[in-house]
Amino acid sequence: MFALLGAGCRCRVPLRAFGQRSAAQRWRSTSGGQGASGPAEAPLPLLQRPLGVTERPQAHTKSWEDTRKELVDEETRLRQREHLLKEASKGYFTDLNATRRHGGKSWIAPNVMIREDKALYFPNVTGSRLDTREQAHTTDMCQRRVSVIAMLSTRMSEVHVKGFVAPTNARYLSSPRYQYIQINLQENLLKSWLVSLFLASIARSVPRELHPTYLVSSQNMEYVREALGMTNKHVGYVYLVDENLKVRWAGCADAKVEETRALEQCAGVLINRLEKKNKS
Repeated sequence: MFALLGAGCRCRVPLRAFGQRSAAQRWRSTSGGQGASGPAEAPLPLLQRPLGVTERPQAHTKSWEDTRKELVDEETRLRQREHLLKEASKGYFTDLNATRRHGGKSWIAPNVMIREDKALYFPNVTGSRLDTREQAHTTDMCQRRVSVIAMLSTRMSEVHVKGFVAPTNARYLSSPRYQYIQINLQENLLKSWLVSLFLASIARSVPRELHPTYLVSSQNMEYVREALGMTNKHVGYVYLVDENLKVRWAGCADAKVEETRALEQCAGVLINRLEKKNKS
């Protein structure tokens, strides 16, 4: 196509067809990128608040009586309503699309532990042990020991978690005051059923000494995800929990070198304190 300028004068100036966009424009609209000259991604913030729940957890499976009490509790219903409205405003692929930015990482783990008087509790999670298939509660498992709890849901989350815990496990797994708990969380009933079919395969991929602390869970975590900072279902999360069930440190998604080092140091501090407390 050519533009006509003046009477009888044809100027060879190509015009872009209606609706046609340049490659750069198409890339920016699909990927959200700003191009080479655009602003860079905003840096990730440090974790700004303690993670966990305010009430000390109890080791029991939620019953119909518990559900009935929640239904008649106005404060609980309002809290759940606000959460559902927030979730309803999110698109189906929101979590997946978020992995394109910082690999799904939403905050940087702190270099130091959360103070005990400010720390909140890790909620009770129920699951089947990999070795005996019996039901176990994290509340029972975590008492009187320092625990690193890894929340797994995808293959990608397994890679994330390994980046955090490898040095810590190598250094402290032989200590009787330390344990590494893995929770394979599948809230979707179909995925949970599929995982149950492949338990033998999972058992072969997990070191035998970690089978007693590997749980397969289908527990609904919907109303504690925000409290735990678990805002993306595709990435891995790691929590350092003390002997009083309080979350003293947490990390998510791809581990940075300083985060891996911080987990190892914070776990060592808690283990040393617990050993001194038991000796006195």
